[in-house]
Amino acid sequence: MEAWIHDHVFDEGNPAAEKGARAVMWITAATMVLEIVAGWWFNSMALLADGWHMSSHALAIGLSAFAYAAARRYARDPRFAFGTWKIEVLAGFASAVVLMGVALLMVVSSLERLLAPQPIAYKEAIAVAVLGLVVNLVCALILGKAHHHDHGHHHHPEHGHGHDHHPQHDLNLKSAYVHVLADAATSVLAIVALVGGWMYGWSWLDPLMGIVGAVLVAAWSKNLITETGRVLLDREMDHPVVAEIREVVESDAGSTRITDLHVWRVGKGAYSCALSVVTQNHELTPQQVRAQLAQHEEVVHSTIEIHFQTTRT
Repeated sequence: MEAWIHDHVFDEGNPAAEKGARAVMWITAATMVLEIVAGWWFNSMALLADGWHMSSHALAIGLSAFAYAAARRYARDPRFAFGTWKIEVLAGFASAVVLMGVALLMVVSSLERLLAPQPIAYKEAIAVAVLGLVVNLVCALILGKAHHHDHGHHHHPEHGHGHDHHPQHDLNLKSAYVHVLADAATSVLAIVALVGGWMYGWSWLDPLMGIVGAVLVAAWSKNLITETGRVLLDREMDHPVVAEIREVVESDAGSTRITDLHVWRVGKGAYSCALSVVTQNHELTPQQVRAQLAQHEEVVHSTIEIHFQTTRT
């Protein structure tokens, strides 16, 4: 049991995701500088928004890479009772907050341009925006490959209880991936806005697309904040594993029932639980309950309290 807990909880990270995050960070940083300079030089709000937006992503993806390194470095540190996985989740949460802040800045800047239009060098701005989109697609492929690797390495058949019925995503990797997708979306919107302004003289389209991009980014960041916040605040009592714990413990025709149950996530696909049961079976032991729970391999640690119900005659 201890070895199984170690494998699930004291995970030394996701090497493929860490390597991918570092590569994407440097690619994003280089493109960010190019887009900000070009957006300022060619006077494109959509391009500037995309560049500043990308700067936040370079920071956030760098944070993701740092979180992987920190989680790996302290994986064996006994001060972390259930391992260091939540360092990665915390990085994902911070990235999502940064993304929400960038969306707000995009709205403010775009509204300023709607009220005070500026001339734009469309051809040059379009060329740089297309370059930004290509870079985003390359970064998405890098992180997508790491995501595929992450799905492939969470099976532990040697432990004999099948597999995790509720596979969990790497939320740190997902936050980096969302940042790249948000970049790609704003690049597409920038291209649409610049082409519309160049061909039809719709100068208002550039800041309008900045606002549309901001709304899209805000929606994605909100979803990511919700997902990571749920883990950080241990809001897991609606997870299917909770019902499965109740089902397996209370499977003896009503003689045993759970009176108190707390379940929280301690790893990517690992949960801990503390439960109190009342039973008429005076031979029931915590070890027997733990053996029943073992059929659900995602439950890697349990604290069990048993109260025996006296039978009235």
